[in-house]
Amino acid sequence: MLDDVDRRLLRYLQSDPTAPVSDLAERCAIQPATAARRLEKLTTSGILKGQYAVIDWAKLGFAVEVSLRFTLDKTAPRAFDDFQDAARNIPEVIAIQTFLGRVDVRLSVIARDMAHYQSLYRDHILTLPHIAELEALMHVATIKTTETLPI
Repeated sequence: MLDDVDRRLLRYLQSDPTAPVSDLAERCAIQPATAARRLEKLTTSGILKGQYAVIDWAKLGFAVEVSLRFTLDKTAPRAFDDFQDAARNIPEVIAIQTFLGRVDVRLSVIARDMAHYQSLYRDHILTLPHIAELEALMHVATIKTTETLPI
């Protein structure tokens, strides 16, 4: 499992993902080669999945976000797979989540404006396979979002 040095490395990496290994090593009071080896071990073990850019899509002109909750027709043997495969092909779908309970799948969809959303809804969302029920929730504000873990 993780020791204190691994936790410190991950904590510092979360706070500054662009920090060079030498800076991370200094903050953890270890040698840069040791930090590099530990980061490689965390990556190969699947704990550290990678680093990526977070883009503010609203600043790129996507002013509308809608959360769509679906209940699927589970009498179809491949309902989940077919639905997810089709949803992945819609570029404006930025997240797909599955659930246990009344709601089976949630999609987060972005659009430039309401006219663009209506077009996406009619031409792409309503054509997704195996929909039994659909609920749309208009996103108003994000109060908290984080990928940072309390380690």
